[in-house]
Amino acid sequence: MRLRCAVLDDFQGVAAESADWSVIEDQVDVVPLREHLDGEDALAAALADYDIVVTLRERVPFPGSLIARLPRLKLLVASGMRNSVIDYAAAEAHGVTVCGTASSSTPPVELTWALLLGLARGIVQESNALRGDGPWQSTVGADLHGRRLGLLGLGKIGGRVAQVGLAFGMRVSAWSQNLTKERAGEAGVELAASKEELLGDSDFVSIHLALGDRTRGLVGAAELALMKPTAYLVNTSRAAIVDQDALLAALREGRIAGAGVDVFDVEPLPAGHPMRSAPRLLATPHLGYVSRANYATYYGQAVEDIQAYLAGSPLRRLP
Repeated sequence: MRLRCAVLDDFQGVAAESADWSVIEDQVDVVPLREHLDGEDALAAALADYDIVVTLRERVPFPGSLIARLPRLKLLVASGMRNSVIDYAAAEAHGVTVCGTASSSTPPVELTWALLLGLARGIVQESNALRGDGPWQSTVGADLHGRRLGLLGLGKIGGRVAQVGLAFGMRVSAWSQNLTKERAGEAGVELAASKEELLGDSDFVSIHLALGDRTRGLVGAAELALMKPTAYLVNTSRAAIVDQDALLAALREGRIAGAGVDVFDVEPLPAGHPMRSAPRLLATPHLGYVSRANYATYYGQAVEDIQAYLAGSPLRRLP
């Protein structure tokens, strides 16, 4: 019997062209699904007849309760080599192999700077005015050179964001719970004495932390209150690191100059969600990892994972 493979959240309709799926076409029927499946019932119904599922990042949770409702599922391929929304114990108990792929840190670094620069120079506002009936020049750009860039997190992505900031002539500092002065020095940045100091001193704050018990709600109302009214916040990591209600209040009340956000508490963002209409917000629909090269890696290695599984030697097993 031929196997069936569902490719979830192919929003742009590019999964088929991002890899050579023909190498498995004699054994597997591949079906890209362009519409997001929201909720366990919808997922269980839509995926009931599939043996293989390819999912992007952590967009779709696979708890044990869902895995138990998918008796045909034998292989789950998730892009990246870390995924916090898959119940690995349940997968093993139900005979489901879970595999991952490589993932480049370059695209989220680039998007971070797209958001930061877009905020600093009012790009969207000025472009919309130019193309419509708006004024000729209505904003005054915020300078980067000589200003303070504060990084919450100095890992692989944060470190590369720091390099770009230094190239712009910014003064860069960083803080995280485990960051040492030696590590900061190696990256050419200053170690902030505390989270509070970093937030209070920075003209731009960018978040590059993994979501966990220690970082959930790390930036709340009290922390946002420390920021300068001329400062900007950028979050391309995880929405739950920042208290969303507190951020919306700060934006509405003009207590910070603006925010650039690529991650949300609910994705895709529902119609009518307050983030869709918040002032001083430059928002993108979780594009941090969305690039041609990354998609070629995700889908190309997903095909390799499927081939290896069919051959009885699974690759890149998770966790």
